[in-house]
Amino acid sequence: QVQLVESGGGLVQAGGSLRLSCAASGRPFSNYYMGWFRQAPGKEREFVARISWSTNTYYADSVKGRFTISRDNAKNTVYLRMNSLKPEDTAVYYCAASVVAAMNAGSYGYWGQGTQVSVSS
Repeated sequence: QVQLVESGGGLVQAGGSLRLSCAASGRPFSNYYMGWFRQAPGKEREFVARISWSTNTYYADSVKGRFTISRDNAKNTVYLRMNSLKPEDTAVYYCAASVVAAMNAGSYGYWGQGTQVSVSS
């Protein structure tokens, strides 16, 4: 089992920045690809970014160049730095863990409870 707890969400104006954190506990953190997903009201959960143990990263086109995913394996924590936020970035953001490199939510077996990010125009 892997337990994931997100933090760092909040309300920010368009153009602002936030950094989300996801603290992991349980099985060795380094075994997993870590991903961030988001879900806006009335929409399906969508992939945002993922990072491997060796810090290879992959981003959705909608956030490329604005968001940065990183991880600190010593602290069992993954981060999502979000810059130049837009109102369309408003969603609940979820941290997730997978044993494979994937973009689909179904490949992630462990999920956090989510943290709300709201961007005002």
